[in-house]
Amino acid sequence: MGANIEIILVGIMVCACCALPGTFLVLRGMSMMTDAISHTVLLGIVLGFFVSDGNIGSPVVVLFAILTGLLTVWLTELLHSTKLVNKGSAIGIVFPFLFATAVIIIAKFAKNVHLDVEHIIFGDITFVPFERFETVDYDFGPKALIILFIIFVINLAIISLFYKEFKVSTFDSEYAKVIGISTTFINYLLMSLVSVTSFGAFQAVGVIVVIAFMVGPALTARLFTDRLGNMLILSIIIGTIDSILGYILAIYFDVSISGMQAFVIGTVFFVVLLVTKRKNIFKSKKVIISSNS
Repeated sequence: MGANIEIILVGIMVCACCALPGTFLVLRGMSMMTDAISHTVLLGIVLGFFVSDGNIGSPVVVLFAILTGLLTVWLTELLHSTKLVNKGSAIGIVFPFLFATAVIIIAKFAKNVHLDVEHIIFGDITFVPFERFETVDYDFGPKALIILFIIFVINLAIISLFYKEFKVSTFDSEYAKVIGISTTFINYLLMSLVSVTSFGAFQAVGVIVVIAFMVGPALTARLFTDRLGNMLILSIIIGTIDSILGYILAIYFDVSISGMQAFVIGTVFFVVLLVTKRKNIFKSKKVIISSNS
């Protein structure tokens, strides 16, 4: 398999992984929580990195990333529950604090190890073909691709298993509580998926660009449909198209691949928004005309 194809596949898998939890985040109005978790998992990655003696692919690192993501949510909810700060302000306090802690730890204690802040923040998808999962007899492909595929399967399995709970708690949390669904459990389960997905994507696209992959395709899909199932599928399709188009444009203009992919995601959303808004204007005019006649 050529390096270019592998890079494209990694970009597609990032979009597919992010689209599943991202759809529910968009519908719940929690897009900024993605921003927070995608940054604060860096602290979990750093702590897990040291605990596992420098093995960035260790399950310990994944566990610490999940726990840090959940810590972010818990601290945010704790501050918000005091009624002294609103939800947005709570997020604005918690995630810079945890993210800055991670950066300080790296700068102080990880100067001579393979843990680069710039690489983690911005990512570099062009290098994923060189980090491979292989045995003596067989090359299974880039590690990032294998990890992202596993995360996609996990996301798909959990969302399929708790689909009703995710759906009901997203659209009517009070009704969910009445019928016995633990909205707290579902919320933290969703945040766990976001944390794992952020961890899997950071090596390829970085913790900043992953926000675009998590939110953009889901927002664009929302403009096309009101049905949750269709929105999940469309998010993956739109993300795939954005990823491929972003890669082609990045090669043509010789710029950052993940950066261009994020740019394309935003551009596609605004184009679709303008088109759908224009159609809605025309539809409303037709209704006015028909009512006057």
